[in-house]
Amino acid sequence: MPFVQVHLLEGRTEKQREEIAKAFTDALVKILGVPKEVVWIQFIDMPKSHFAVGGVLKSKETK
Repeated sequence: MPFVQVHLLEGRTEKQREEIAKAFTDALVKILGVPKEVVWIQFIDMPKSHFAVGGVLKSKETK
């Protein structure tokens, strides 16, 4: 059974998660030849204060 963990910065919508889940599931079904019922996907929200790029917390990043 494929088990996929998707780490995302907080703030994604349920619709976005649904679209990602469908896309990953479709790809694994096609590539691995498994039934969609055995594909597990876990979404893990990362608070912006718990993730840094280039030494700068995403919560402190200016846009």
